[in-house]
Amino acid sequence: MRPYRIGQLLEQDARIYLEGHGLRHLAANVRCPGGELDLVMMDGDTLAFVEVRGRRGDHFGSAAESVTRDKQNRLIRAAEFFLAKRPKLANHGCRFDVIAVDLSAEPTRMEWIKDAFETG
Repeated sequence: MRPYRIGQLLEQDARIYLEGHGLRHLAANVRCPGGELDLVMMDGDTLAFVEVRGRRGDHFGSAAESVTRDKQNRLIRAAEFFLAKRPKLANHGCRFDVIAVDLSAEPTRMEWIKDAFETG
């Protein structure tokens, strides 16, 4: 299966997982100059910008570790773009979550890391 298709399936599974934990889906695959948001979810009154990462082992680091500082900065810029286009949402608190998927585990293991990194 192609990596792009695997990514789509992981994002779909992550959305279902988060909805099962009470989050409400707002948007997916939000593209902007220099970045993309995999999922935008509402957790109560908080906007959660969710990065979905999958890995087939940890030879090059875990899925969570693959969200480098450079990637975090791109996510922050994408979130700023998203909020600029939707000013009504700008009054909500925001956080950045990571859904890390270990594809080498049987069964596949999904870890939800709330507030995965600081923006400042």
